[in-house]
Amino acid sequence: MKNLIPERQTILVIDDEKANLKILSELFKLKVNIILATNGTQGIEKIIKFKPDLILLDIIMPEMNGFEVIMQLKNNEETSAIPVIFITGLTDVVDESQGLALGACDYIQKPFQIDIVRARVNLHLKLAAQRI
Repeated sequence: MKNLIPERQTILVIDDEKANLKILSELFKLKVNIILATNGTQGIEKIIKFKPDLILLDIIMPEMNGFEVIMQLKNNEETSAIPVIFITGLTDVVDESQGLALGACDYIQKPFQIDIVRARVNLHLKLAAQRI
């Protein structure tokens, strides 16, 4: 008989603010595996290595910003289908439009409401599980 217990999904959180990494990892660690990255370059390496089910991505980061990360991600056949939710301090509609045009599945503005983040992340994890 096959194992009916599904494997835990994985979320990669990419943010240069340690407080955001802590809040987001605490929010989901009981339900999913959490991988953390503190910059875009490290994030790209972990995306390729771990192939997470969902990525929570800040935009404003040193060296490589979130827009550059998602462009690399979407241009790589192995990682292009991984859903990305931007969680960012950028509140301008132009930035949100750009993020969605680049392939993000959602856009959450900081300071974020925990219940909203939880609901949107849970929705996208369910959608990711259905794609398997």
